Amino acid sequence: MKKVIALVLALTVCGSLVLGCQNTTKTSVTDTTAAGPATTKATTAETTAAAGPAKITVVTSYGGDDGNRANYETAVAAYEKATGNTVNDASGTSNEEWKAKIMADFETGAEPDVLFYFNGADANDLVNNKKVVSIDTIRAAYPDFASNMKDDLIPASPADGQKYAVPVNGYWEALYVNKSVLEACGVKVPGADYTWTQFLTDCETIKAKGYTPIACSLAEVPHYWFEYSIFNHDTVATHATLPASSTDTAGKAWVAGLNDIKTLFDKGYFPTNTLTSTDAETFQLMADNKAAFAIDGSWKIGWFQENAADINDFTVTYVPAQNERKATDLIGGLSMGYYITEKAWNDPAKREACVKFVEAMTKDDVVSLFGATAVTALKNGTTAPADADSLTIAALAMTKSATGVAPAVQDKLNQTARTELFSGSIKNIVTGSLDTAKAIDAALAIKE
Repeated sequence: MKKVIALVLALTVCGSLVLGCQNTTKTSVTDTTAAGPATTKATTAETTAAAGPAKITVVTSYGGDDGNRANYETAVAAYEKATGNTVNDASGTSNEEWKAKIMADFETGAEPDVLFYFNGADANDLVNNKKVVSIDTIRAAYPDFASNMKDDLIPASPADGQKYAVPVNGYWEALYVNKSVLEACGVKVPGADYTWTQFLTDCETIKAKGYTPIACSLAEVPHYWFEYSIFNHDTVATHATLPASSTDTAGKAWVAGLNDIKTLFDKGYFPTNTLTSTDAETFQLMADNKAAFAIDGSWKIGWFQENAADINDFTVTYVPAQNERKATDLIGGLSMGYYITEKAWNDPAKREACVKFVEAMTKDDVVSLFGATAVTALKNGTTAPADADSLTIAALAMTKSATGVAPAVQDKLNQTARTELFSGSIKNIVTGSLDTAKAIDAALAIKE
């Protein structure tokens, strides 16, 4: 409980912007040969090479229609102006195809210099194959690296227990609501005690009025509903448990949760084209005042700020609950961060440019810009903008009243298993062509 309280407080603490872009220009390089532990050796040639402008390749998930794309471009431009370095941006949309391409690039030697990526099981291959550099190794040459972060909140790799990715904004997942649609349907905005039974009743009312109750592409991004539907059949303490099979306690929660999604599909609460549409298409229904509810992450606030005709038409609140879970229990955590690749670290012309880039992208003010309402590891916390809109204020209120935070269990599945489950199985489950338990067992059986 103390950890939960500390996390919730961290979401709303306004910290002063005391850390600028670090000017750590220590002219040493790390000898990472297999002969023994890393040591530092200063060389005039390498120092000179690192001193000039460099061009680095960066891959992030801030591509496509990501709500923080504009903030990312602004931060990159500021880094280029301050350092004289240039960034070759190769960002994309965070989905299974994006993840697969990143792994393929590493396998072929075409990896970026800096990577913004997941820090859980998704990155195990990068760690095991020594493709990324640990924070401790970087600090041996640049002692102030990530010094504005709380070390105990920087997630460790499950592969070896070391820390590699400097986190920026963590996440929460919650229920986005179109208040205009609810008003037209005579439905109240959900509160902290919203139940699954009430939700089903509201969805039926919304559907009868000619609106789409749930904006979701089961073809492309079903995992938010997957996560909470399962959460409704376990607890904060047990949610992150990966089942061994569909018949153990965790597995039964998965079966029940996926069957709840099938019920929503059978009742016609998803868009009519949910099995073929893209995430962008279904979310447009929210912006066009044609859909009432959508589950997504804290990063989606930026999307609404850019796409909503009137931001006051939207709010964010708790996902409807059933069984032991309280509606005020959230899915959240620090799942992504900036890695420096081994390839770039061993290039004297790029090393310092990469370090400065990560420092620039993880400054207090930049992290606050990307999401003042998000979970972070900042020592000073985030600072909410003085002109915060109603959606941001609602998010701050929601996180402040959270009673528990559980990590996303899908992060414990390997990439191939997730692709099997999310890109194919869920569509077949809801249409009745695939047994739920069999689908779960098939995904769990996939090993990498």
